[in-house]
Amino acid sequence: MGVKPDGSPDRRHRTGRSETEVTEKVRKLEQQRDAGNVTKPGKMPTVAEWMTTYLDSVCELLVTSGKMAPRTLDDYRSKNRLWITPLLGKHRLDRLLPEHLEAAYGAMYAAGLKSSTVLKVHRILSRALTIAVRRERLGRNVAKMMDAPVAEDYEAKPFSLDEARRILEAAENRRNSARWSVALALGLRQGEVIGLRWSDIDLETGEIRPWFQLQKAAWRHGCADPHQCGEKWHRPKCPKRCKVHRHEPGCRPGCTKSGHVCPKRPCPENCTGHAHRCPKRAGGEPVFRPRKGRRKVPLMCPPELLPKLREHAEQQKAERERAEEWEDWGLVFCQRNGRPLDRTEDWKAWKALLRRAGVHDGRLHDARHTAGALLAAQGIHIRVIQDILGHARVTTTERYTVVAEPQVRDAAARLGGALWGTSGG
Repeated sequence: MGVKPDGSPDRRHRTGRSETEVTEKVRKLEQQRDAGNVTKPGKMPTVAEWMTTYLDSVCELLVTSGKMAPRTLDDYRSKNRLWITPLLGKHRLDRLLPEHLEAAYGAMYAAGLKSSTVLKVHRILSRALTIAVRRERLGRNVAKMMDAPVAEDYEAKPFSLDEARRILEAAENRRNSARWSVALALGLRQGEVIGLRWSDIDLETGEIRPWFQLQKAAWRHGCADPHQCGEKWHRPKCPKRCKVHRHEPGCRPGCTKSGHVCPKRPCPENCTGHAHRCPKRAGGEPVFRPRKGRRKVPLMCPPELLPKLREHAEQQKAERERAEEWEDWGLVFCQRNGRPLDRTEDWKAWKALLRRAGVHDGRLHDARHTAGALLAAQGIHIRVIQDILGHARVTTTERYTVVAEPQVRDAAARLGGALWGTSGG
């Protein structure tokens, strides 16, 4: 089959129940050799073993080099632990078939997962198999031999101009009120707003450089062996009909009452789900990371927003002088002690603001969609909107520039005027 890395001949052996079976196996080896798809010698890993190698080696290096966010790797580990390994982990890598993937995806749909989650699992697995092919551990990527799951497009519901004004009115005289003005006027992501520093803003010219975002690092176990730790919080809750905990007082078979913790189940590998309760936990601190995409185009603050930011700077200065303890992070929007805003609390503040404004419920990310839709309604060219929102592809920007109903009616009126010469023209 070629030559091994040490220079010795690479000989492969095949066995079978009949000469015909062995001949067929040898023919496949010859086809792989002639096509240049020879896998490396040695024991072929299972899907579970290769996913562990991929996440711990390849992805960890990407995180270290800054090409992958730690939160992304945490999400990869979670998807692998919950779905890829349980459904496909026992298959040998070279014996994995498209039919196996289709059965796994069917099981995920049956479990009630959204199509976007199934698509994300497919992409993680496909990328891992691509790396296996590049490193000659595998001859083909079976994930590319099938149609990828189709994610349902989320129908964004940007707020109208009137609703956006009502939101800003409801935010008046509230702490960090300028935070929502920045979100609706500039379309910044949540992490970018939370990570915005005064050094990124020129209060004289109005130039803003939101090139970083603030993310919270994942908690890590601080104990010597989290997989066999004696702390009960390191152990996941019992599954249905657990033979260990169902005999506890007041428990019945099939009980999933919150608080039941299995005393015999070790923490799964790379588990971070209970790390925040570890008595010796580490991590969890906010860290600054570059924003998504490579485009670094300075933004210009709207003239009406600049006085609000100056006023907010004065309010924060007075708040800092009154505070007993203050951690100077240099952030534009922060807690009362200077520390970064908590993402969950920021989300709750947004929901409360929507209720106070009397508008329809929406995601925090819908503020970004609203900024894109309002820019498009003002006739701003889509490439300019792309730079403002910081998208790498204009096709992504098109999803943010939803055509509003008044624009559709205006277009119909203009076309009618052009065809029939009515007053609409």
